[in-house]
Amino acid sequence: MCGLAGIIGTGDKSKVQRMLEKIRHRGPDESGIFADENITLGHNRLTIIDLYHGRQPIKNEDGRYWLIYNGEIYNYQLLHKELKNHIFYTDTDSEVIVHLYEELGKNCVNYIDGMFALAIYDSEKKTIFIARDPLGIKPLYYGKTKEGYFAFASEIKALQEVTDDINEFPNGYIYTTGNGFERYYSIPQDPMHFADVDNIINGLRLRLEDSVRKRLIADVPVGVFLSGGLDSSLIAAIAAKYKNPLHSFAVGVEGSNDLKNARVVADYVGTIHHEFIYTEEDIKKVLPKVIYHLESCDPALVRSAVATYFVSKLASNYVKVILSGEGADELFSGYHYLKNYTNPWELQSELKYITRNLHNTNLQRVDRMTMAHSIEGRVPFLDLEVLRYAFKIIPSFKINGREKTEKWILRKLAENYLPESIVWRRKEKFSIGTGTSEILNKIAESEISDAEYLKNRFLPNGFEIKSKEELYYFKILKRFFNVDSFIKDMGRSRSLNDNQIYA
Repeated sequence: MCGLAGIIGTGDKSKVQRMLEKIRHRGPDESGIFADENITLGHNRLTIIDLYHGRQPIKNEDGRYWLIYNGEIYNYQLLHKELKNHIFYTDTDSEVIVHLYEELGKNCVNYIDGMFALAIYDSEKKTIFIARDPLGIKPLYYGKTKEGYFAFASEIKALQEVTDDINEFPNGYIYTTGNGFERYYSIPQDPMHFADVDNIINGLRLRLEDSVRKRLIADVPVGVFLSGGLDSSLIAAIAAKYKNPLHSFAVGVEGSNDLKNARVVADYVGTIHHEFIYTEEDIKKVLPKVIYHLESCDPALVRSAVATYFVSKLASNYVKVILSGEGADELFSGYHYLKNYTNPWELQSELKYITRNLHNTNLQRVDRMTMAHSIEGRVPFLDLEVLRYAFKIIPSFKINGREKTEKWILRKLAENYLPESIVWRRKEKFSIGTGTSEILNKIAESEISDAEYLKNRFLPNGFEIKSKEELYYFKILKRFFNVDSFIKDMGRSRSLNDNQIYA
């Protein structure tokens, strides 16, 4: 996990150096810059694989291609074997990408299994290749500077050092000199898999175990976030099969459901468990930091980002890589508002919609909060094989029965790993389970009057602020950023409270 920044059109290192300083937290271990007369590439490295080699920008054997890259490639060892005609100076996944690009050009992205934002410069042809992973697990933004240069960076705060033209680099796209943006990935819809439940569960088990297992590979300590909910508990249970000892981490206010249930799971699967109990004063103290790193004022994101900030800080004392349960609610219909859909095909369409938009909702939260504490978040549910399989499962296996049990098929799988009280625990949003949302809502109500909200509900650019809570966060966000440059493209969570469609 790292931070990258670049400017096409100038070799001025000072601009990129300023950009890198803003995202030092993404890669505090090493930093490097490459420049020639018409490009500057910068990189902050968080060492995960081959700790003593692999400083970026990294080049191929003859120095023609230069790479900066943020992410993790899970099949890099297999690709390394296929690239046996190339000379390798490191054991990093980044060097594999350089050689893969040498062989395949822009088609290299179709052979990469992982999460990434990357840029490769061809110093002979003076061309650039930029790519973002299929789901946008890793962030990337771009814009034109006042001089007309093309700039890009991992976070908005870095890009705003050189431009107010802020655009999100679309997930599943590549950008090449001369051709611009091209899509290379869309969420597939294969024929529905109508086999019996046991076969579906077994197929899901095989894919999810494989996904977790390969995300445990690292040259640094790995742990799991553990809220005691179905998703994180299932990831923890599978990870504990393949990694011993395994550290788990939970946070919340005193007496919160997440803390209690996480202890149950940790004891059941045998992790070394850590927890942090925070107060209303703790929340008030870190809220500006959370919003600064999050780069959003979306209430649902901020609520859960506070808890993620605390748990990431806790985990950073013990591990450098963390597994998290994001994606399960989108793939398997976990949100309560989804029960309102009576037409299964409309439900399927909604699940695809919220999965496509994860890159600027929950994935943005996990990336920013883990990176704020210089640890790498990995999301096993969003492995592309797990995703493809999930969308083969008929919707009635996701919300099932007269009680409309959410994530029913995932719960049936979890019966093989977890105690019944956890498997059939009612879904609670992370911010609710930790006890955070009620406190934040109370703070916002005390800070924003009805009159102030009505006066400022609509911004000059037409953007609608939908609650006093969102206005409170917006005012904090404005302390750090020229918000007008990106507010219209800001991610909006689909649901804020139970049974509510918010955006």
